[in-house]
Amino acid sequence: MGSSSTTSAKTSHLRDFSANGDFLASLGSRVRELRSRRGMTRKQMSKEADVSERHLAELESGEGNISVVLLQRIATALHVPIANLFATQAEEPAGKSVIRRFLERLPEHRLDDVVSRLIRDFGQEETMRKMRIALIGMRGAGKSTLGSMLAKDIGNRFVELDSEIEKDTGMPLGEIFSLYGQSGFRSIERRTLDRVLKENERAVISVGGGVVSEKDTFDFLLSHCYTVWIKAQPGEHMSRVMAQGDFRPMAANKQAMEDLRRILEAREPLYWKADLLLDTSGTSVEESFAKLKAALQQNLQ
Repeated sequence: MGSSSTTSAKTSHLRDFSANGDFLASLGSRVRELRSRRGMTRKQMSKEADVSERHLAELESGEGNISVVLLQRIATALHVPIANLFATQAEEPAGKSVIRRFLERLPEHRLDDVVSRLIRDFGQEETMRKMRIALIGMRGAGKSTLGSMLAKDIGNRFVELDSEIEKDTGMPLGEIFSLYGQSGFRSIERRTLDRVLKENERAVISVGGGVVSEKDTFDFLLSHCYTVWIKAQPGEHMSRVMAQGDFRPMAANKQAMEDLRRILEAREPLYWKADLLLDTSGTSVEESFAKLKAALQQNLQ
């Protein structure tokens, strides 16, 4: 009887140990992913979060049992709620989960072979995708300003998708919404996006903030462009839109700021699907552009 109890206790302990290990590995992977999206080196993260590089290295490798206080500092440096660090594997698409588990079990000497095959089969498509940079996010984040600056800097064409929609239809956006409604506009948006991508092998594209609400269109954009989420705080979104004299979405609405916060909160999980995040909060146009260039240079090599 005693032997059975001891064996049961050991089994339970091993199960708990395995679960803890999986949790730490998932946490480390999530922190590494978010840091990469922001285009931050581990050294930069260490400085901004006031956490030693050794602690970060252990955390990202799944070996460090870091305190909640340090995790909060890391979340602040990443500009995300601390809850975002604990995304579960259930949120990961099934196909990616299978590939990840396969690679984890693959012998070290086979990795080079797998990398070579992936480059052979998909490398060209990925290279083509990165030749078009799409800026997404709510109006007022700085997409048009930064997009035109980036296009000029790298010698690519700058395309504002909303302007192309107006050219295709011969109508301003407000009239399109009035005549065809939200669903009609999204259908037109998809057709225009398809045309723009076919006509431009290289381009910097500013895309309307609502594109994420149409799954097929957004998935199409993600698979054909390197996407950058341009983000700002709600108050800055509002003040920048007002400075432009554009009150289109907020007309006759006394709850403008609350609505803006609600929209941002609803869309945030979708915006996170972008390849890269650039937070323009509290920074000048020149500072934001410098951060954008540095992040793209690091991630598009």
